[in-house]
Amino acid sequence: MTEIEPTGTLALQTIAMPADTNANGDIFGGWLMAQMDLGTSVLARGRARGRVATVAVREMTFLRPVWVGDVISIHAEIIRLGTTSMTIDVEAWVHRQPADERMKVAGARFVFVAVDEVGRKRSLPEVAG
Repeated sequence: MTEIEPTGTLALQTIAMPADTNANGDIFGGWLMAQMDLGTSVLARGRARGRVATVAVREMTFLRPVWVGDVISIHAEIIRLGTTSMTIDVEAWVHRQPADERMKVAGARFVFVAVDEVGRKRSLPEVAG
């Protein structure tokens, strides 16, 4: 089944630039993965109310190439909370001009842990309400 809408909260948007290309002229996968990490960390930091560290990336899948000029949207959703950690599903979508196409280009599952000011694990705060 083809996904037509992103899942999760919009966490980050940026534009793919020429400096981010690989030898084939497409956007380097490591650059896209870094954008996904940044986007998920925005959501994770909000839930943790402070510092977080990425401890795992699971099920990273690159579905389509990203091209220079594509607008990249990172959508993330917390799917599991532990005592100190959270698991977040993330999708990367592009909006490609001039064709006005939108498509999912990558997906992954990131695991973050809440950390204190010196990098030690700490408990996630209680949810208010």
